[in-house]
Amino acid sequence: MDIVVIGAGYAGTVAANRLNKKVPDARITVVNPRGDFIERVRLHEQIAGSGAAARPLTEMLREAITIETASVDKIGDGTVSLDDGRSLNFDHAILAAGSIANPLPGAIAVDTWEGAEQARIALAGLPAGATVTVIGGGLTGIETTAEVAEARPDLRVRLVSESVADGLSAGAQRHIRTTLARLHVEIVAERVAEIDATTLRLRSGTELDSDLTLWAIIAAVPELAARSGLAVDVDGRALVDATLRSVTDPRVFVVGDCAVVPGMRMACATAAPQGAHAADTLARMSKGREPRPFSLGYAGQGISLGRHDGLVQATDRNDIAQRLYLGGPLASFAKECVSRYAAYASRTGNSVWLSGPKR
Repeated sequence: MDIVVIGAGYAGTVAANRLNKKVPDARITVVNPRGDFIERVRLHEQIAGSGAAARPLTEMLREAITIETASVDKIGDGTVSLDDGRSLNFDHAILAAGSIANPLPGAIAVDTWEGAEQARIALAGLPAGATVTVIGGGLTGIETTAEVAEARPDLRVRLVSESVADGLSAGAQRHIRTTLARLHVEIVAERVAEIDATTLRLRSGTELDSDLTLWAIIAAVPELAARSGLAVDVDGRALVDATLRSVTDPRVFVVGDCAVVPGMRMACATAAPQGAHAADTLARMSKGREPRPFSLGYAGQGISLGRHDGLVQATDRNDIAQRLYLGGPLASFAKECVSRYAAYASRTGNSVWLSGPKR
């Protein structure tokens, strides 16, 4: 059985490693644009220079798995076409291409290692008193803002977003705002309309100076699924059935951020279980057994707020924030444990998760 895994993020590496253990005679090829596994949950550390986010794929994937450093142009009828003109045949494919940012011109997207490294170099070159602006009030924006503000207290750091952590409980939101205030972060509750060199123009018409602008809104997906003729929603995310197989081609599993799964948010906490489920399903099918539907329930969300503070928000299985949260150094330690587990699960394929809520 020939299996091609497209993408070597959390979902793709979990899927490949788990499948190699469960179906050892399967010929597994992982296709990724770069030869590294990127810990996206550590990209804010890469930017601030407080940590590293890249590991060689040879350290993350089992020895029997073939690695192809290339981009995929199209998924065809049992064939994956690569950007270097080659093609790979498959009996099954796992599309795990992840999500991307679409920044306004003039901003650096922080969702890739390349973007984070560009931001790191630019940040290191800023003189004292310069201004850094982070656009986006979700978890990525909050973590990036806090990390930069803590690492460079000599800079003016601001966060621009109409809302900040609006999916968390009121108490958790207060903790985040209090922490950002302690780090002397300015919060501007507006939306950016345009970036012109070192000037941000807000929807209200207000103009702000910014020596470095970082884009932390991660909401889009690569066009590969749509370009390949797979059914997608209005945002380009692939439509899948209950087992995570494309509704267009059941030979293709779609997992992680680029799949439409009701109730799921874009996160490694979603991607890794979906990658593991795809591997489990293929293992079942290789033995002539029927696939099972995917089920996932959440327990919480973790946020780092620099190296010494953090927040853990309790949620129900539907990912709805509860009143209970933990902030401070203990939450920072818990978030670090979660980040390490995410890498461990990817490297070993030993992902575990809660079943979803009863509907």
